[in-house]
Amino acid sequence: MLTRLVIHDVVLIEKLALPLERGLNVFTGETGAGKSIVLDALGLALGERSDAALVRVGASQASVAAEFTLKEDHVLFALAQEQGLAAENPVILRRVIGKDGKSRAFFNDQPIGVGLLKQFGESLLEIHGQFETHGLLNAATHRGLLDAFAGLQNLRQKTTGAFAAWKEADSQFLAAQAASERAHAEEDFLRAAVNELEKLAPQAGEADTLASTRTQLQHREKILDAMTVAAAALDGERGAISSLSQAGKAVARVSDKAAGLPDLLAALDRAINESAEASEHLARFSATLDARPDALQNIEERLFALRAAARKHNTQTEELPQVLRDLSARLALLSDESGQAAKLSAQAAQARLAYIKLAEDLSTKRQAAAGKLEKKIALELPPLKLERARFMIEVTRLPEEQWTAEGADRVTFLAATNLGAAPGALQKIASGGELARFMLALKTVLAAADPVPVLVFDEVDTGIGGAVASAVGERLAQLALDVQILVVTHSPQVAARGTHHLRVAKRVEGKTTVTEVEVLNKAARREEIARMLAGAQITDAARQAADSLLGEEQVSVAKKGAKR
Repeated sequence: MLTRLVIHDVVLIEKLALPLERGLNVFTGETGAGKSIVLDALGLALGERSDAALVRVGASQASVAAEFTLKEDHVLFALAQEQGLAAENPVILRRVIGKDGKSRAFFNDQPIGVGLLKQFGESLLEIHGQFETHGLLNAATHRGLLDAFAGLQNLRQKTTGAFAAWKEADSQFLAAQAASERAHAEEDFLRAAVNELEKLAPQAGEADTLASTRTQLQHREKILDAMTVAAAALDGERGAISSLSQAGKAVARVSDKAAGLPDLLAALDRAINESAEASEHLARFSATLDARPDALQNIEERLFALRAAARKHNTQTEELPQVLRDLSARLALLSDESGQAAKLSAQAAQARLAYIKLAEDLSTKRQAAAGKLEKKIALELPPLKLERARFMIEVTRLPEEQWTAEGADRVTFLAATNLGAAPGALQKIASGGELARFMLALKTVLAAADPVPVLVFDEVDTGIGGAVASAVGERLAQLALDVQILVVTHSPQVAARGTHHLRVAKRVEGKTTVTEVEVLNKAARREEIARMLAGAQITDAARQAADSLLGEEQVSVAKKGAKR
């Protein structure tokens, strides 16, 4: 509920703090007293459009704060959490407007955008009046309201889950199908590329080995000359091996004649062995030098082919074996992808059928509930002087491309206010006063189904009086048992039904006019209702009539309490 409204420097209001109560809060006052200013200020706090003209003359800025106490499961708390905002009771929505018309918005003193403020406000309060309409007049809310009236939340939740499962399965199928189509589109390329690389048969590290071999072949003559000289130095008649062997034999003959000679002999043996090993290494290395005249050309052609393939596939030569494996795997997957796409297609079709079954069940129940709701609202219209009006609910099957998580129907509330008139959208076929009363009838029936906890009716009694005004007051009081109501009224029959009465008045301070709001006690309330009955000159008869209206209200409240 809305517990407090604090207004600073808005038009004629300098400073105002309004306490509000559960039930029916009535605002009365003479025409032009400033009741609309209070509603404008409330709208600002809930995200309505700001205007520099709303800032009181002489003030630097205007501000409005609306304080709400909500149930723990109210949707606003989840919405605030999604936005990363700390949320707890009381919830305070605040708006500050500068003289330039620019505004700032706050949620529990945390700065937020005006768009989010408006979103918060729409979950908290609806205004129904002569010139502004929200909530029930928004066709986007009709389907949810009908479902809530019919108790279809569980079925609707299942339908939402089935829709999500269908769309996910469909998305997976489309992705697999696209992948398969891409693969088939490049099949010719894949087959040619794999065939080319298989013929090339690149090996890991092959390019480096070829490059090294090419360098050897490019310097083959110099290397062979060096190998020949080295071999002669080791194996020739006067080579190192022969000389070392002779030295070893000479030392061996006298090795027992002097200490230390055995060590010398061992060193010579090692030198002979090392030289022999070096000679063998020379022979093996020389044998690796390809003596074919076309060896260098063959290596260079191989290197060119490897590097050309690497450029073609935008990679390095050492990565060509992996490229071949990847392309071969993609080619092998062609048949697998087709099979996977077919499998996912079947799953998506099955998920679609599951959604359709639930959506059709939902549609059938909506059709039945629509008739029941039409009858209930039809009973509310005659007492509100709308006896010629008709209310209809149109449940229309949507084309598949417009199906949503909420089902396959469009639900629209329609009305006709005159005999023979074609039904149409409420805001297009009803006058201001008729529209407000239509909203009252709808809200009376849908109170339990509509989650908005605060309703504002601006002059719902326009153009009516007597029994009709009394019926309006009766329904406002009845509705106020379920939600908090704020009503601006000129009808004493409506005002008498209020559980909390506030009077709006203007007074002049020097050269300045100021709007004030006073919470009326029992005696002041009696005088205000008498004024509404009699006009400027309050008579005893008017006071007695006020007592009668207030007495009827007490009896009505007692009866309602007994029924509940």
